[in-house]
Amino acid sequence: MKKIFLSLCIACSLSSCACNPEDVIQLAFSGMESVIGEGFLPSTEIQSLGDFQGMSVQLGQSSENGILESVIFLRLENGDPDKLSGQREILARKCAELYLRDFEKASDYQKITIQFVQTDPNDPQNMALEEYTFEVNDF
Repeated sequence: MKKIFLSLCIACSLSSCACNPEDVIQLAFSGMESVIGEGFLPSTEIQSLGDFQGMSVQLGQSSENGILESVIFLRLENGDPDKLSGQREILARKCAELYLRDFEKASDYQKITIQFVQTDPNDPQNMALEEYTFEVNDF
């Protein structure tokens, strides 16, 4: 809790200076990765596979048949339709493989779910979601 409070204080004090905003953001992300684990943020290699406009990661738990499992949710948003038109399960598996390769704490999780999200540019409330779930120990 103290680390989070300290990080927020540093971020607030730096945001009011004439620093480069990208440097401040990079500092915040590096602090977050030191707490969560190196490689937590998706790589540009994953982004380029589908020319995704947005990427995010959520760590959570799910319960299946009363068994609690730790899950990584990798959300990939608004990819290039041409790159996504092929075999999406193969693309999802490649994204999972790359993410798990880079995330140092991947072995702490049992599953990874890749979410492809496409949003209608004219109506952001209208979206399509496809999910592919893989066992982490298969990689």
